[in-house]
Amino acid sequence: MKRLRARPQSGWRKTCYIVIFEADTPWGQSFDITLIISIILSVVAVCLDSVKSVADNHGAALYIAEWFFTLIFTTEYIIRLFCTDRPLRYARSFFGAVDLLSVIPTYLSIFLPGTQYLLVIRVLRVLRIFRVLKLVHYVGEAEMLVNAMRASSRKILVFLFAVGTLVIICGSAMYLVEGEENGFTSIPRGIYWAIVTLTTVGFGDISPQTDLGQTLAALIMILGYGIIAVPTGIVSVELSRSRDVADVRTCGACSKKNHDEDASYCKRCGESLDA
Repeated sequence: MKRLRARPQSGWRKTCYIVIFEADTPWGQSFDITLIISIILSVVAVCLDSVKSVADNHGAALYIAEWFFTLIFTTEYIIRLFCTDRPLRYARSFFGAVDLLSVIPTYLSIFLPGTQYLLVIRVLRVLRIFRVLKLVHYVGEAEMLVNAMRASSRKILVFLFAVGTLVIICGSAMYLVEGEENGFTSIPRGIYWAIVTLTTVGFGDISPQTDLGQTLAALIMILGYGIIAVPTGIVSVELSRSRDVADVRTCGACSKKNHDEDASYCKRCGESLDA
């Protein structure tokens, strides 16, 4: 059976595809830079809108900015759908869902007027912060980082299991040493203290008072510094094993990037990458 091609063969759809999905052309790079700036500015606008003093003084400007960015991202989303041969597949993909989620709240606010819905609207407006996920589209190293995290996931799970066992033992020991009179009212409370201490956060809401308890706390603090380096080393090793690929072609069906230089089909969904 002949494969459906992900990239349009000719005409304006192919031109739009190259500009939007390909990052190795001057127009594609300019498009990515412009969109990154728009995403950052829109997220800043959302954050400022949550500050009461700023919203009171510049609410109108923030409202205009919100609709301006919404129209930009809506146009981008529609063009992405039209310039691929498999628009439904893109719409169901992770990035397609993020693109849609980044514009829907603003439109929904139109249909929910009235004071009784103000709280609902505010919740929907917070969803606009998901626009920051659109930045993953334009960070080539993100694919390498995701692959490294996936490859090291089992090792990290084993590490987390070991840490969990350690904090249970340390928390229980601290409960026995200090007791309720020094704030360690239960084993879960002791485990909470062990987690805070082992991660070198140190809230200071409870602390050991006896000499033995302070000695145990000092050992846990020193152990915490050594433990922090473990997951960093695991991920670093996997990152060093990742191949440095130069091909920046993007699959129009699933948005997968960083294919092998001699690849003809997408390594994720199997769509053709050739023009």
